[in-house]
Amino acid sequence: MAKTQLNVRVDEDTARAARERALERGMSVNRYIEELVKQDAGEAGHTFVESAADFMKQYESVFAEEFGTDREGRREGRH
Repeated sequence: MAKTQLNVRVDEDTARAARERALERGMSVNRYIEELVKQDAGEAGHTFVESAADFMKQYESVFAEEFGTDREGRREGRH
């Protein structure tokens, strides 16, 4: 995958913390920041899936009443 340069300005304490964390993990600061962004983006997707699952659980009885409980989603008695 092609790489794009991204310049970011942060305060010295943040820069120091990024360098230290990257060193602790045995990676470059660039790689460390890249991993943080990927992790953050993944969490958004995970949060969406969790919310959808909670919604389905909350309204499970409504869906079952409307669509039945068979795997193909047909109403009971109809084929």
